[in-house]
Amino acid sequence: MMETMSSAYSAHALGILRLVTGLMFSLHGAQKFFGVFGGHRMPMFSLLWFAAIIELFGGILITLGLFTRYVAFILCGEMCVAYFTAHARKGLLPIENGGELAVLYCFIFLCLFAAGPGSFSLDRGSKGSGRRR
Repeated sequence: MMETMSSAYSAHALGILRLVTGLMFSLHGAQKFFGVFGGHRMPMFSLLWFAAIIELFGGILITLGLFTRYVAFILCGEMCVAYFTAHARKGLLPIENGGELAVLYCFIFLCLFAAGPGSFSLDRGSKGSGRRR
């Protein structure tokens, strides 16, 4: 009984984690791409401009739960690159170099890649969505 309940709640919890993470991540992209929410517009075709596009559209796709595994894999890689190019040189630990968000996003996207979209996704029931039958 408890096993059945916990797996149902797990799918919902994973779906909520995906929704919140995707929304927050897309807002980081909007900061860089549009210069909103206290951010600055990145120069067109710069590395950070491309990162903004990946974050904005990748975050929207994660929020919708569309192509979740593929997008999560790409975003996990982006956050890994971001950590090692922008943060790691400032100190050994994420708490010292300001890379906590990059590390958290990286591992959340890794989990979404491995586990799939959870509940409330457009992938749900489609081939390759990560739902095991």
